[in-house]
Amino acid sequence: MPPFPPSGIYLKSIRESSHSLRKKAGISITQEAIRRLLLSPAFTTTFKRVSQSHGLALPLNFSSPLDELNLLSILSLLNFASGYRMQLHHEVGRGAWNTIRAFAFSLYLSSSTDGSDLLSAKGIAAIDASKVAELMGVNIHVERTHDTIPGLTIGQLGGPVYELVNLITGVLNETGKILVDTGYPNLGAFVAEALKEGAKAKAILDGSQELEVVLERLVRVIPGFRDMADVNGQREFRLGSNTYTCSQLIKHLAIYCFKKALFLIHAIVIRFGPISPPPFPLPKTTQTPVFTDNVLPSMLIHLGVIDLSTSELASLFPDAGSVEKLEPLLGTYSGSESLAEVVPQEGPNVTTNQAYVLRAAAVDACELMVEAAHSFETLPDDGSLDWLKELTLPQLDMWIWAVAKDRPDYRRLERFTLKNTVFF
Repeated sequence: MPPFPPSGIYLKSIRESSHSLRKKAGISITQEAIRRLLLSPAFTTTFKRVSQSHGLALPLNFSSPLDELNLLSILSLLNFASGYRMQLHHEVGRGAWNTIRAFAFSLYLSSSTDGSDLLSAKGIAAIDASKVAELMGVNIHVERTHDTIPGLTIGQLGGPVYELVNLITGVLNETGKILVDTGYPNLGAFVAEALKEGAKAKAILDGSQELEVVLERLVRVIPGFRDMADVNGQREFRLGSNTYTCSQLIKHLAIYCFKKALFLIHAIVIRFGPISPPPFPLPKTTQTPVFTDNVLPSMLIHLGVIDLSTSELASLFPDAGSVEKLEPLLGTYSGSESLAEVVPQEGPNVTTNQAYVLRAAAVDACELMVEAAHSFETLPDDGSLDWLKELTLPQLDMWIWAVAKDRPDYRRLERFTLKNTVFF
């Protein structure tokens, strides 16, 4: 794992490391491809509706804003499990985000009914895998043939869902222990203090530092928010007439994403921003880097913005970006199939390094897309697309993430898969 970025340049480190890694990986993003998507019917006719589908409505009766902030913080901390999407659809009929959301609700409701506080620092420090599985409503046993008795099958702990349950339990236990050791009653209290520290920095320094301070505080204290890595470089060498790729390390390329921490901060703004005055200091998040996961890069590959054809990752999505594929995807959907009829498809499995490269490409692509939208000079005279000049990164992020679930043909598109990660 690389060192933390220097104080005050966490956001810059995300942008610059993403751009550098994307370029070194040979991934292409052209202005023509960006313009093609931004001016396509697929984007312009759905953006205003779809970009509002953030999935952050919390239909619960909270005792206080801090109570809601705590649940929102836990939900953001656990905003991963994308690699288990297929297994979760089979097990509980929901994808990763909706499964985690339902689990967070169950934590809250169980705490309200049985007198325990599973969302407190002590509660999440002590929760075990069996309780997590119970509240998720998943089976963590797999059947196998008995070693000595023919015809007898027995159940034992194991399988992908058990792996996910252990990841969730581990993140909760680790975070809870840190909160207990540092004297915070719950994660929400810690986040509230981080927001106050950001407000102090804004008053002393300038507004641009508020988000920096909050982000740094979250990442430095909570390991579950440390979404960063050293991505190994690779060198090609020739032996006779053949070219090989050497996995030896030639350079460590540090990449910083901090997806869940950025998501949490923006989620707080969405949830509490409409309240006047807001119960907590709220940093400005209109220009935060996108919350890169597996959906954003996969969709931008399918929609022709991210071009892997000149990179070593070209085989992951071999048919993406062709004229035949792009034409229907960039138009309005005209099929008769309903979303309920679509069975999600397992996408290509990637390594941790490959996932970071693809996620970095999505961060850089979205930066370039917003820059391009703001500089468009030839838009319709009727002003119907003038809103493009005000496009923000979080809005673009929300559109890409939500539109993947909005059209049957988009829902069929493969997303890359990485298991055993707690970052997306």
